[in-house]
Amino acid sequence: MAKDDGLKQFFAGLFFLLGIGLIAGVIYFIGVQKGFTQPQFDVVVIFDKVGGLTEGAPVRLSGVTVGTVKAIDFLNEEVMGRSIKVTLDILKKHEVPVQKSTKVVVQTEGVLGAKYVEISHEPGQPVLDLSKPILGEPMLDVYDLAEVLQDTATSFNASMHGINTMMLELKYISRKSKRVLDRIEQRVIDGNLFKVF
Repeated sequence: MAKDDGLKQFFAGLFFLLGIGLIAGVIYFIGVQKGFTQPQFDVVVIFDKVGGLTEGAPVRLSGVTVGTVKAIDFLNEEVMGRSIKVTLDILKKHEVPVQKSTKVVVQTEGVLGAKYVEISHEPGQPVLDLSKPILGEPMLDVYDLAEVLQDTATSFNASMHGINTMMLELKYISRKSKRVLDRIEQRVIDGNLFKVF
């Protein structure tokens, strides 16, 4: 009996160690896939507002994920109207393409999706200096967009009202012109078009 208990304890210990090894292997594999084990460097971007951006959000370069948002903090003093400091963790292997970039902006995935940071390159624009804080582009806010759409709808409504008024005036002029033409036609038929008296 004592021999069976010792064998059971040995297999239980072996099974426990294999389970721990398997969990560690999965964590390592996920870390490699997510880039946690790769060297990284920090880039600081200053925004006016981030609209719900969270730490751990992806950072993309022309649609390719190149890092994550490391930290989001408030500045003590505003810099050119911007007061939020976002620190980005960029994978070292993407350093050269990121250095050729010209613009950093907070974007939304889908209509109401999660926020992420998009780094892009626009021809003719100066490249970013990654050693200094970068000024992020102003974020397009949904409320600002709704306000612009409301102003456009109001302007369109006023234009339609003006067109409607013009159509009514054209209808009135057309009716008056038809009466005059009918009278002229009747006088031609009666043969007294040029008779005044």
